[in-house]
Amino acid sequence: MISIENLSYEVAGARILSDISVTLPKGGVTALIGPNGAGKSSLFSHVARLLPLQTGRISVDDLAVKPSNRRALSRKLAILPQQVHFATRLTVRELIQFGRYPHCQGSLKADDYAMVDVALAAFELTPLADRFLDTLSGGQRHKAHVAMIYAQDTDYLLLDEPLNNLDIAASRTLMALLRRLADDEGKTVVIVLHDINFAAQYADHLVVLKSGRIEREGKPSDLVTEALLSEVYSTDAQVAMVGDTPFVVP
Repeated sequence: MISIENLSYEVAGARILSDISVTLPKGGVTALIGPNGAGKSSLFSHVARLLPLQTGRISVDDLAVKPSNRRALSRKLAILPQQVHFATRLTVRELIQFGRYPHCQGSLKADDYAMVDVALAAFELTPLADRFLDTLSGGQRHKAHVAMIYAQDTDYLLLDEPLNNLDIAASRTLMALLRRLADDEGKTVVIVLHDINFAAQYADHLVVLKSGRIEREGKPSDLVTEALLSEVYSTDAQVAMVGDTPFVVP
């Protein structure tokens, strides 16, 4: 599990996160949701060690998130931030090989190449393995980036708004892949999402933020209500049930 205790964060005197204490369960898919400016990406960035801790404590299982544990954490936790910059003339295979860096420090061995092949197959990218990234569609590039963190072979996968700029087909494909990794391989997926319907459909656990604080947490079927939309998102949208899943009507 990921344990966050008394986390606060300020930028130029402005409070971004206020005394956050929450436990993200091990296993399944946990989605961080909330309106713009709620602090979702800031919370993610602290867990992903992209931002230094000002106050509070974060641990992944029994390992504290701090600079001295960076290499050990990279074997437990793989991250995909919002902005990923790679040379476009990398091939898909070369990109995925970067996921093996925590294990081999750039000198790939037989087991590293084997894991890259596993990642290519798992994400149905084998036919594209030798294609350059700039020749792929946006959805294919997203799959390649997720395959890269999958190749890191960690228990935890953290993704910050991976559905940005994807159409509905690519978004559904990516979320279904993440759901399968949680269900079939026991991965823990923590994902920041703007679309509450994708969160309700694919996540087991929701953490709802507003104004830098935790407003709610629990199962989508319990949390996604018209009252939540009014209180957290300041909108009066209707919520309908599609099977056992709540759906926010546009």
